[in-house]
Amino acid sequence: MSVIYPDLKSKIILITGATRGIGRAIALSLGKQGAHVVFNYRKDPQIAKQLESEIQTLGGKATSLQFDLNQFEQVKTQLDLFTKEHGVITGLINNAGISKDQLLLRIKEADIDEILNTNLKASMLLTSHLSRSFLKAEHVSIVNMSSVVGMMGNVGQATYAASKAGLIGFTKSVAKELASRNIRCNAVCPGFISTEMTQDLPEKTQQEYLSHIPLNRFGTVDNVADLICFLMSQSSSYITGSVIKIDGGLYI
Repeated sequence: MSVIYPDLKSKIILITGATRGIGRAIALSLGKQGAHVVFNYRKDPQIAKQLESEIQTLGGKATSLQFDLNQFEQVKTQLDLFTKEHGVITGLINNAGISKDQLLLRIKEADIDEILNTNLKASMLLTSHLSRSFLKAEHVSIVNMSSVVGMMGNVGQATYAASKAGLIGFTKSVAKELASRNIRCNAVCPGFISTEMTQDLPEKTQQEYLSHIPLNRFGTVDNVADLICFLMSQSSSYITGSVIKIDGGLYI
């Protein structure tokens, strides 16, 4: 059962990678909280408009911005225009990420660059840029979407694990650096969460994953979204620099 956090009403929160999967669930949950949800899209304005409409139907406000996280001048231009028109962003969820699973001996330089640029570098640059306005705001909360793989590693995911582990180190450094200004930064590490992508895995593969989860079930996108709403709210005002697993006990 979702909890309503009154302080999230009208809070301006930017989430990357919101058009599918976990990101989409987070955006919709924030809409239920009455937040002003800002999200980016790269190519398809129709998908963005549909998500905007769903968020608004749930009681929130929504603004979609067209930019590619790996084109940072474009990112800065769009965000600066938004801030000038709507006000300061006080919540940031660095959720966008990609994975290209492959064994170590087959890793290609181009794939390393793409994964690190999207999963780590983009989050660092985005947080750095917004930090200037964060310093003038109140009740700022940053959440970096890492992964349990970034904590424990996994076969065939060396680059992905490295990018997610990097986010954990980045989270702790940002938390220490900005704590004096009452700006919080935490990392969330999902385990095996049921999404369109994971549901396409062969049944045998799903059962293999399930056998390693003590709670004996996969997580849902709503489980993650509920945690994010808590971390965005002042109900978590004394939590910063934390690395929070949401994995059913997969990594203990």
